[in-house]
Amino acid sequence: MTSEMNEFAVVTGASSGIGYELARQFAEHGYDLLITAEDTGIDDAATDLRRDGGHQTVTAVRADLATFDGVEQLYAAILETGRPVDALALNAGRGIGGDFTRQTDLEDELNVIDVNITSTVHLAKRVLPDMVARGSGQVLFTSSIASEMPGTYQAVYNASKSFVQSFAEALRAELEDTGVSVTSLMPGPTDTNFFHRAEMDDTRVGASKKDDPALVAKQGFEAMIKEKEKVVAGSWKTKAQGAGSKVMPDRLKAAMHSKMAEPGSAKS
Repeated sequence: MTSEMNEFAVVTGASSGIGYELARQFAEHGYDLLITAEDTGIDDAATDLRRDGGHQTVTAVRADLATFDGVEQLYAAILETGRPVDALALNAGRGIGGDFTRQTDLEDELNVIDVNITSTVHLAKRVLPDMVARGSGQVLFTSSIASEMPGTYQAVYNASKSFVQSFAEALRAELEDTGVSVTSLMPGPTDTNFFHRAEMDDTRVGASKKDDPALVAKQGFEAMIKEKEKVVAGSWKTKAQGAGSKVMPDRLKAAMHSKMAEPGSAKS
């Protein structure tokens, strides 16, 4: 049963990984939830969250946010609840690895842009005006420490996260004094299905030890609640990498990324 006393959160890309763990953070803190993803795993995620949560409601919406209609479907589902969105976690994203010119398909690269950039802008454009009109709300963008470095062998993915990071920081400045806060979550390599889906299992980063998505989500949720500008989330190693990327020249960052993301590098 929905309680009007509970705050209401929307989380995209919530069927697994960081998105699922973000949804769990919201559930553990008493939020009613609307979660979405394109795969059937979103229904299993909702079942798990209902089982492990309290008396909050969890609504699952299966939608392909890479399409205009998919985002509109999600926004219609939000409006159908009749509830104001107290928190919006724009987490949906994907990547593709490989040499842009000689290995990856245009369809894959454009899908990365559609999911990571277009759907993020589209849903933000729908939900944020309602928050501003109400004078309250919290928005969490899942960016990446990849946003701060040229993505050799992940050229479009890193560029898409650079867009998300810049977009989040610009919105934060625009929305100052409106009652709406914007926070960007910047994880490093995290133990999700991201690298498998990106066809990067044979890369050094794909085969490496990664951060716990539950830890990343917890740090992101806490940063959002505290209305911080951004948080580099994960282990001390990830935080050190984030700090180092601020002072390292782009040429060196591109070379470092190449060693981690080059196809076949896991064997070297």
